[in-house]
Amino acid sequence: MRFMTAPMLAVATLTATFSPAQHTWAEEPDPQLRVSGDLRFRAEWDWDSRRANGAKRDDRGRARIRARIAVRIDPNDQFEFLTRFRTGSRASQQSPHVTVADFSGNPTGTQEVVIDKWYVKAKGKVAEARAWLWGGRNSLPFWKQNELLWDDDVTPAGVAGGAEFDLRAGKLAVAAGYLLLPDGIDHFHGNGVPVQFAYSGGLEELQWHMAAGVLLIDGEPGARNLRMGNGARDYTIWNGSLQVVRKFLGVPAIFGADVYSNSEGYSAGEIARDFSAASGVGKDDTDGFVLSLRVKNLGNEGQWQLGYYYADIEALAVHASYAQDDWMRWGSSSQTDASDFKGHEFRVGWSPMKNWQLLARLYTVEAQNSPQDGNRFRFDINWKF
Repeated sequence: MRFMTAPMLAVATLTATFSPAQHTWAEEPDPQLRVSGDLRFRAEWDWDSRRANGAKRDDRGRARIRARIAVRIDPNDQFEFLTRFRTGSRASQQSPHVTVADFSGNPTGTQEVVIDKWYVKAKGKVAEARAWLWGGRNSLPFWKQNELLWDDDVTPAGVAGGAEFDLRAGKLAVAAGYLLLPDGIDHFHGNGVPVQFAYSGGLEELQWHMAAGVLLIDGEPGARNLRMGNGARDYTIWNGSLQVVRKFLGVPAIFGADVYSNSEGYSAGEIARDFSAASGVGKDDTDGFVLSLRVKNLGNEGQWQLGYYYADIEALAVHASYAQDDWMRWGSSSQTDASDFKGHEFRVGWSPMKNWQLLARLYTVEAQNSPQDGNRFRFDINWKF
């Protein structure tokens, strides 16, 4: 295990950071119990899709739902305890959705309720920095503007911490962690170390956010659910992100750019073990990028947004079992093979009232190393409470 010393180093550093002699806590309020959640209804259609061997997939239409509820306790300003329940198959770490109707007569699959988050978090001011530390199961401690590197529904377990510093011209944030990586929702397989530095600044009409970091993944043989050798493979994924926000007549236009490069060296034997010769995947298929443009009104009731994304993700640029599961139908019923593709996303969103959102998205993708391709349209009705 190449990260054997990482947990001890992280715990020692963060424990010292939050020692009583170094921090100042705010006045303690009364304990609070908060219950929040969201509900989604989704209509989804896939058509004109081919498999990796060139065979045509049947067109598919289905209705799906997602339900999540979180219970959070804030005993004071410094600590929070959270547990979140969600729908979804136990065999999937990527998707919380369950199919309630398949218009093509296919099985609807499993419909289960699982726990995907549980953690305790401490936060406070340390010297001139705003610091935080959590232990348990939570989101990846990485700032990101999309899910092409890491799906928001994939929740690792471990310890993570960070701090934010006020600079003369902006803010600097640093975050790191030692994490056990999910294999389905009930099991963990392999471990990872994310490290990221982020900087934000700007003027009244122009803001920017930049981030650079690395995601180290140490794989192990014997994964129960992960596909295509993803459980056993090591990754060293370097990530750089830029987001620029410019207001026009008071409406923000948000330009985004992301680059990924996996510097882990793979042998021809490793590629042959995990991919068929017909797939065309090579040991140098390790880079990717995403470009995006969004225009949106930031109000509550009446909020709208328009968006476009272009993604070019080579087969080994990201960990395909932990990246998004929105763009394509590729993989199995519980696992999406979310790499080795290029394609487009078009989106239109509108909020008819507070806490409600209607979102339509169109995806069109094709594989880089096989005939696999496909089109997908999704229409979501989202409600938060």
